[in-house]
Amino acid sequence: MSSRLPFLALLALVAGCAVGPDFQPPAAPAVNSYTTEPLPPQTMMTDNTGGESQRFIDDMDVPGQWWTLFHSQQLNELIDQALKTNPDVQSAQAALREARENVYAQQGAYFPSVQGNFSPSRNKTATGTLSPATASGNPSYSLYTGQVTVSYAPDVFGLNRRTVESLEAQADAQRFELEATYLTLTSNVVAAAIQEASLRGQIAAAEEIIKIETDALTILRHQFSLGQVAGTDVAAQEAALAQAQTNLPPLEKQLAQEHDLLTELIGHFPSEAHSATFELAELHLPGNLPVSLPAKLVQQRPDIRAAEAQLHSASAEIGVAIANMLPNLTFSANDGVTAISLDRLFGPGTAFWTLMASLTQPLFEGGQLLHKTRAARAAFDAAAAEYRSTVL
Repeated sequence: MSSRLPFLALLALVAGCAVGPDFQPPAAPAVNSYTTEPLPPQTMMTDNTGGESQRFIDDMDVPGQWWTLFHSQQLNELIDQALKTNPDVQSAQAALREARENVYAQQGAYFPSVQGNFSPSRNKTATGTLSPATASGNPSYSLYTGQVTVSYAPDVFGLNRRTVESLEAQADAQRFELEATYLTLTSNVVAAAIQEASLRGQIAAAEEIIKIETDALTILRHQFSLGQVAGTDVAAQEAALAQAQTNLPPLEKQLAQEHDLLTELIGHFPSEAHSATFELAELHLPGNLPVSLPAKLVQQRPDIRAAEAQLHSASAEIGVAIANMLPNLTFSANDGVTAISLDRLFGPGTAFWTLMASLTQPLFEGGQLLHKTRAARAAFDAAAAEYRSTVL
């Protein structure tokens, strides 16, 4: 039993607790509404097409493909294309893959490092100073060495665990950034489509007004020729028609800009414009509007979740900074063979091996490690303030 105690003590040392704070997610805001006054049960109703009232539903989930509630096949197809070809989405996807690979790479430090090496060399002994290294007395000789080196640094104080924890939190943040990119892109496509539909309606109304004003001017000119109205009435109508006509070009310019914006959102150049056109009559507002509690919202919004993940990463970095101030233990083993010719490489007396342990404790670093720890704590405070700002 006593012979097992040193081994158990070593295991306890290797499996020591990670230094630094253990991250605790921030509590949800202690509020249960978004406004000082309660929301009305539904919106106002209008007599226009699509002017039906919408109802607020408490604690209702938002559908993942929320844009389908507008019942527009053109809009659905445009968003599907945007999610596949928009470069911002592709960039966020690549950044997430990069973050995950960094986690996997760091996790490799949990395992021993094994390296193989073969070193042939040609040498000459300085016979005026040293005796020949070979038994034959020949000062020139070849040396062939093959060896395998194994090294392992047990994570005694959790340096690697905290580093992996920080990288995992950064990967989580990148995943939420990708979700935010999806949400922003789909929102921008829907907003641009609705704006384009609105501009088409305004252009149609402006063209109808121009037609009415033109017809009125034709009538007044006919009446003026018959002496029924004064010239000032005709001039006033001409001015009204001119004013109506000046309202049309800015609307047509805005429509072209919105069309180009939609083209850019799907990852195309303006010369590769899409063929979708949107009319207000083709879009239907959802009848139910979900209203979730603030405590639930902070668990759903990707920007808040990303800020929480960044806070988690900053917390783990404190542990990394503290662990760098503590002793570092390393075990290594070296096993190999060496000979003066290849045919004798595995012969008798050519084997060698080395076992070594190393314990390194920083003694003086000019205050670097202390100030890096303080900087990590300051970065955590900054991330905490950024999180609260995002929640607000």
